Amino acid sequence: MMKKKFLSIFTAAMLGLSVVACGAVEQPAVAETNTLASEEGFPMTITHGLGETVLTEKPQNVVAIAWGNPDVPLALGVVPVGISEANFGPRDENGLLQWTAEAFEKLGATPNVFKDTDGWDYEAIADCNPDVILAAYSGLSQEEYDRLSEIAPVVAYPEIPWATTWQQETVNDAKALGLEKEGKELVAQTESLIAEKLADYPNLEGKRAAFCWLSADDLGSFYVYTNNDPRAAFLGDLGLETPESITNLTEDPTEFAITVSAENADLLNDIDIIITYGDESLVEAMQEDGRFSKIPAVQKGAFVLLDSNDVLAAASTPTVLSIPYCLEDYLQALSDAASHLE
Repeated sequence: MMKKKFLSIFTAAMLGLSVVACGAVEQPAVAETNTLASEEGFPMTITHGLGETVLTEKPQNVVAIAWGNPDVPLALGVVPVGISEANFGPRDENGLLQWTAEAFEKLGATPNVFKDTDGWDYEAIADCNPDVILAAYSGLSQEEYDRLSEIAPVVAYPEIPWATTWQQETVNDAKALGLEKEGKELVAQTESLIAEKLADYPNLEGKRAAFCWLSADDLGSFYVYTNNDPRAAFLGDLGLETPESITNLTEDPTEFAITVSAENADLLNDIDIIITYGDESLVEAMQEDGRFSKIPAVQKGAFVLLDSNDVLAAASTPTVLSIPYCLEDYLQALSDAASHLE
């Protein structure tokens, strides 16, 4: 997803919530082959938030760790020799989300998956004998990066931990594979798909949205994700606006979430749609709480409620494979929430 330390605080409270259906749609993503990819561009130097990574030649053995990075080589027709297990959402017997598992299947490959929820499995990664380790979307510390770099060159996040957009993740990981052009083309195809599907939901135009974390058991404070977080940034890709009441909260430009006291809940007054983890009991609790009950979105029930056990919750942190898989269902859920405003 995702941010291991941050999410570990919330995962228990996010379980057992309402289910939002999500099904596969057309996949523009998985390339048939990369055998004709150009060898040009090597050696190359990739500058990122933890330093510079030098790749002397086109990688053959690719390891992809952390959230979403495995989807990039798979979408480009490259089978990683090792990947991280997904740590959020419904997973198959291999610990993979549905779109990742289907990509392996389409490429006729068996995944080699290692668990790293409680720390990187350095031994398993080293056993893969990688030529590169993809982690363009991650929260690697300098110490972790340095240790992984003893195994193979590492592609870390561009600037801020856990603040890589799906577009940056796709292009940066693809670049390390010698497939930057193909990565950019894949991004363009996916953005075209978003625009095409978004046209079917005119009631989303101009709507203001916030991605939050709230608990029905304790409404004393809540969290609002900033646009550094891919979940919030993705709402902009879907044509939704972030009002100044949210952007003005950010004092630290590296923050991906802001803690807000319930006494300041009125900052949500100019939000049309609230996206959060929860079920109808959360809506009821907010509607009965004097600090939230006068907020228009709360009064009208304009919520997208995500079940952490459902694929749509996992897809809310987007990747180049998850977007085509769940796009229509996400747009429909947002549109249903917007209909409460009418």
